[in-house]
Amino acid sequence: MTTESVPTTSARTRWLGLIAIALSVSLIVVDGTIVAVAMPSIVTDLGLSSSQLQWVQESYTLMFASMLLVFGAIADRFGRRRLLVLGLILFAIASIGISLSTDGNVMIAWRVLQGIGGAMILPTTLSLINANFTGRDRAIAFAVWGGMIGGMSALGPLLGGWLTTAFSWHWAFLINPPLVLLVIAAVLAWVPETRSERGGRLDLVGAGISTVAMAGLVFGLIEGRTYGWWMLERPFSMFGLDWTFALSPVPIAFAVAALALTLFLARSVRRTRAGKPNLLTLSLFGIPSFRNGNVVAMLVSLGEFGIILTLPLWLQNVLGYDALQAGLALLPLAIGSFIASGAVTSLSQRMPAVAIVRLGLALEIAGLLVVALSVGTETPWWPITIGLGLYGVGVGFATAQLTGTILADVPRELSGEASGTQSTARQLGSALGIAILGSLLFGLTGTNLSNALTDHGVPPEQATPIVQSVTDSAGAVIPSLEQRAPDDYAAATEAFAAGTRAAAFASVGALTIALIATSSLGNISRTSARKR
Repeated sequence: MTTESVPTTSARTRWLGLIAIALSVSLIVVDGTIVAVAMPSIVTDLGLSSSQLQWVQESYTLMFASMLLVFGAIADRFGRRRLLVLGLILFAIASIGISLSTDGNVMIAWRVLQGIGGAMILPTTLSLINANFTGRDRAIAFAVWGGMIGGMSALGPLLGGWLTTAFSWHWAFLINPPLVLLVIAAVLAWVPETRSERGGRLDLVGAGISTVAMAGLVFGLIEGRTYGWWMLERPFSMFGLDWTFALSPVPIAFAVAALALTLFLARSVRRTRAGKPNLLTLSLFGIPSFRNGNVVAMLVSLGEFGIILTLPLWLQNVLGYDALQAGLALLPLAIGSFIASGAVTSLSQRMPAVAIVRLGLALEIAGLLVVALSVGTETPWWPITIGLGLYGVGVGFATAQLTGTILADVPRELSGEASGTQSTARQLGSALGIAILGSLLFGLTGTNLSNALTDHGVPPEQATPIVQSVTDSAGAVIPSLEQRAPDDYAAATEAFAAGTRAAAFASVGALTIALIATSSLGNISRTSARKR
C-alpha cells in the first residue's frame, strides 16, 4: 500500500482552510434543519399531498445516506477538494431549483440532486481534515468541525423560523447560493488538493450495489412506521405509481438491502483476494478504533436524533411555541456546542480523545435527563435551557472527538473511504432513531390519547379519527383542538408530552449504551495522538 504525505502549506493557510471546510459542512446541516421548519409553509403554498410532503423530506435523506460511501471513495481517487467544490455547486443549483419549484414532484427531483451534492460534501470535509492535519492539530480541527455541526443544527431552526416568518419559505433555500459562492472561493484559496496515490479504477459495479443496499436499508427504517413493517397500512406511491399489493414495500426494501449487502461483501472479498481495487477497503475493519468507533457512532446518532425529532414538535404542538420561538429555545444547544469546541483545545493537551468522548456523552446524558424529567404540558423555559446547554456542551465534546478517534489510525490515503464509512454509520444510526424513537413517540401518543378519550366517554368511532389525525400530523393538529374541543386538546397535549418524555428517556438509554461501548475503544494516549 502506498502512503500519502501531508500537504506542505503554512499553518495560517491550513487554519483558514479549516474555516472553509467547517463552513462547507455547516451548509448541509443548516439546510436540513431549515427544511423542517419551512415545510408547513411549503405545503400550504404548493398544495402538496401527504405523499409529496413525505418525499420532499425523505428523498434528500435517502439519496444522501446511500451515496456517502461512494463519494468517499471517489474523493480519494480523483481529488477531495475537487469533489467538495462540485458538491457545493450541485447543492447551490438544487437550492435555486427548490426555491423556484411550483409543483411537488419538481421539488422532489431537486431535493434528490441536493442530496447528491450533500453526499459529496460531508465525507470530503472529514477526509480533508484527516489529510491536512496531524497530532494535536487534528484534534483541534475535528473539534471545530464538530462544534460547527452541533451549533448549526441548533441555529438552523432559528434561521429557518426567521426567514419563513419574515420573508417566505423560498428564502430558506435562496440563502444557500450566495453562501456557497463565498465558501467555494475560500476552499479554492486556502484548501490544498489532496488525493490518494493508489492506482486503480473506481469499482463502479460495487458502487451501484452499495447504493442499492444503503437505499433499501434507509428506506425501510424511515418508512416502516408510516407504511407498516409487514402488511401495508396506508396507500403508498412513488413517482406517480401506486403500490397495489397487500404486503408493505418495507420488507421488500429490507430484503433487497440484505441481498445487495451480501453480494457487495462477497464480491469485495473475492476482488481483494484477486488483488483488484474495491469501493471499500475491507482491511479498514481490521483497525479496532475504526471498527468499534463506527458502532459507537451509530449508537450515538440513534440517541442524539431523539432530541432533534421530538423537542421541536413538543415545543410547538404542546407548549404553543411558534417556529421562531422554538428555534430560540434550541439556542442553548448551539451555545453549549460552540463553548465546548473552544474548550477542546486545552482539554486535548491533558486528556486522551476517548476520555473527551466519554465526558461529552456523560454531559449529553445529564442534559437529556434534565429535559426528559421536565417534559410536560406547562414546562417553564429554564429547565429546557439548562438541559439543552449541558447537552450542547456534550455534543461539542463527543461528536468531533469521536470522529477523530474513528479516523485516528486510518492511513491518510484511505481518508475518503473511511470518512464515507463513518458518515454512513451515523446516517444509519439516525435512520434507526427515526424507526425506534419515532415509533415510540407516536405509538405511545396514540395509545395514551385513545385511552384518555375512552375514559372521557368518547365513542370509538369518534375517538379513532382524532387519534389518527394527531399521530399522522406528528401533533400538528393539536393546537386546532383547543377552541373547538378543549377536553380533546387537554388529552392530546398530555399524550404527546408523555410520548416525548418516553422518547427522551429512550435517547438517554441509547447514549448510555454508547458510553459503555466506548470501553471497546481503549485509550488513545496523547503521545500517540501527536505522532499521527
